[in-house]
Amino acid sequence: MTYSELTSHKPKIIYGLIKRIGDILLSFLGLLLLSPFLLILWLTMKISEPNGSLLFSQIRVGKNGKTFKMYKIRSMHMDAEAQLEKLLIHNEIDGAMFKMKDDPRVTKIGKFIRKTSIDELPQLFNVLQGHMSLVGPRPPLPREVAQYTDYQKQRLQVRPGCTGLWQVSKRNNCTFQEMVELDLKYIREQNFLYDISLIFRKVWVMIRPNGAS
Repeated sequence: MTYSELTSHKPKIIYGLIKRIGDILLSFLGLLLLSPFLLILWLTMKISEPNGSLLFSQIRVGKNGKTFKMYKIRSMHMDAEAQLEKLLIHNEIDGAMFKMKDDPRVTKIGKFIRKTSIDELPQLFNVLQGHMSLVGPRPPLPREVAQYTDYQKQRLQVRPGCTGLWQVSKRNNCTFQEMVELDLKYIREQNFLYDISLIFRKVWVMIRPNGAS
């Protein structure tokens, strides 16, 4: 499918409305059920790193290029952003994205919560705010989008998600361009059953991690 063909694809209004309602209900329920676990995790992190914070926020790019503040459970040391510049030469993935398998910025607890995707749970707040959906392409960093081609920018046509097609299939075992193609495949084929299946697959990946780092 060419760029013009995908950009001319009209959004499904009824699907979008029901998806938003589902996002609100499920994210609220998820936060309610997970609040005791998040409290325990916060206490554990405070013991291991008393001066550290539980949450980490970062500016990401959402639907139609609009930026927003995305939340995660902090899995790296407090000065992680300052260390990034010197680590860029160790990037293990081609394209506009940074990935490093043994990233020295990741804490001991961080390795576990990243592998199980627990660090992404606070993004349910982003879903409630309307910046994200439960399912959709992962929101990129502004510096990554600055390197996008017009073709790659197509992944910004929908609200970004807590999980997407490539996260539950290949995770870190694919190139940046393969990630883009999987995101565009989701955008073309998205429907209720597709979303539900990806949510269940995400839960399964959290129970049995398949390659996150």
